[in-house]
Amino acid sequence: MKWLDTLDIAIELAETKPDVDPQMVRFTDLHAWVMALEDFDDEPDKSSERILEAIQLAWIDEASDD
Repeated sequence: MKWLDTLDIAIELAETKPDVDPQMVRFTDLHAWVMALEDFDDEPDKSSERILEAIQLAWIDEASDD
């Protein structure tokens, strides 16, 4: 996965962090958690606040589907 795979990242985060409320996640933590995902393979500096926000919104949407 790359930074722009926001939905795939959100699904992985929802599965690996089911007890986390994505609305309360700081972008610094979100960045670290994405980097730690097993299937994630991209450069740390290629993220941006906009990308992290898109991941967070997709994660919120994913969490609300459960």
